[in-house]
Amino acid sequence: MAQSVPLESFSQKFSATTELSSVAIGGRIVSVSDEFFAEAFHLLLVEPAPSLKGQFGPNGALYSGWESRRHNPTHDWCIIKLGASGSIVGFDIDTSHFNGNEAPHVSVEAFYDPSGEDPTVNDPRWTEVLPKVPLGPNAHHLFTIPGLPAATFVKLNMYPDGGIARFKVYGHVTPIIPASAEEVFDLAYVFAGGRVEFISDQHFGVGSNLILPGRGKDMGDGWETKRSRHPGHKDWAIIRLAVPGLLQHVEIDTAHFKGNFPESCEMHALYSEGVVDWTVGRGEDKEWQLILPRTKLGPHRQHYFQLENVQGTKFTHVKVTIHPDGGIKRVRVFGRRADIESSSATGQDTLASATMDNASTASVLSRPRKSITEILPVLPLTPEAFAPFGQVIQAYGDHTAAPKGTKITPANAGTASKFHKLSLLESSYLPESGATSGLSVYRCQPLRDIGPDRIAELTTLERHSFTNQAFVPMGSGPGEGLLDPAQRYLVVVAHNGEDDRPNLSTLRAFVASTAQGIVYNKAVWHQPMTVLDKALDFTCVETQIGNGGKEDCEIVDLDAGIGLRIQ
Repeated sequence: MAQSVPLESFSQKFSATTELSSVAIGGRIVSVSDEFFAEAFHLLLVEPAPSLKGQFGPNGALYSGWESRRHNPTHDWCIIKLGASGSIVGFDIDTSHFNGNEAPHVSVEAFYDPSGEDPTVNDPRWTEVLPKVPLGPNAHHLFTIPGLPAATFVKLNMYPDGGIARFKVYGHVTPIIPASAEEVFDLAYVFAGGRVEFISDQHFGVGSNLILPGRGKDMGDGWETKRSRHPGHKDWAIIRLAVPGLLQHVEIDTAHFKGNFPESCEMHALYSEGVVDWTVGRGEDKEWQLILPRTKLGPHRQHYFQLENVQGTKFTHVKVTIHPDGGIKRVRVFGRRADIESSSATGQDTLASATMDNASTASVLSRPRKSITEILPVLPLTPEAFAPFGQVIQAYGDHTAAPKGTKITPANAGTASKFHKLSLLESSYLPESGATSGLSVYRCQPLRDIGPDRIAELTTLERHSFTNQAFVPMGSGPGEGLLDPAQRYLVVVAHNGEDDRPNLSTLRAFVASTAQGIVYNKAVWHQPMTVLDKALDFTCVETQIGNGGKEDCEIVDLDAGIGLRIQ
């Protein structure tokens, strides 16, 4: 039986649900009896209805909502296709700014049709789920409907006519998830059945937006907290995953947040069966495991981070914490299902040391493939994720998307923008060594040993203990055509371990475009330059002794097979 809910109980009743009707996930108006004064599409908009008082159009006063003509002898109706099918929990029928012209009464009908064919107003399958209830002016009207089956369409009826600003259908998505335990997918995604269960603050933008599809259209369809005024402040959002998962990497998107993105973020995870009451201790009393240490964020772009401490551990929830406040557009949590058996094997790798010149890496890349025992995700190269290992050299068409602190000035009589000193040359060679800095060119042939599963083996790492090293792509070699913006290369890095060899637990792999150069910090272990698809030339800026030798480059071979999953 339907129950009216006071507005102050909204979080308690609806915070763990999804807005099934939202245009942000594909909700749409199928048909409407009348929309003379204000069009019905407003009902499904994400943002709150603004006041348009004093503004008039050709038919009369303007409203952000649905408003029909006066004097309907029966009732008006609007049929809505939900963005995602799911079980309905309740409604918010909002008459904000309608005062004297609000709909006096409403009812709601629904039904489920997996074919998705648009129904008619008289379809016999319509079933009343909210009996006729009264509405008041300029207010949210909340109702809960327990125990409803899944629905794909709803029909909002208003008696006899009038206006409604927003109509929100809350519920739980019927999940769409891979049947295979081997497939990597977004476990937090709204269509997979993920949901945002608790938010510390959502002053400007609601937390449930974090798991919506796409990248949105402005700051209004992201999650944004109010400004903090206390040192050490932080905000957080808790997301329940679609199914228990083995996590791999995340995407944190700050699209449209240019001057109000968080300074940094971190992520924790836990496994918990059943329903969790996050109002008790606000989640702070749980045994959260750190899976992403506090990491800098940048404005208006996607960030990709490989997770830590997740090997073989299954989780049901993740907590995204931002410091000290700000806005995030989307959070994607990629991994595999842990609720069904997987045939994947895991293992540990050992290292055998060798010393050789960088020029011999072509033969290394064409060696027979070993048995792959561990898969390393290859993520898009971003400055924040690469920062522990070096710098990313690139320009930004939208200057506000450049990392904070980047100096940008007009150049070439205003026809260019200069991004100043994105990296500095470093060398710790002694003066008597005779080391000099210069430019070299590497012509790199494309990687050949990619299996049909799109996995290539990582066989070699190298380091330069006394100098940083920059690689700037120049495009294809002779006869290969002009610079191909779709051409890519791999960047694989690791920190040094206690045994003065690569620490494989710190391995990170990235895919870069030819619009990006890289600078490896001194002594960072990295894969020899490895390109995909086509041959590619790089200008290398480095300091070396003579023409380079054993003093400049140390290389190790990996004994066990680590695979790179190349998309």
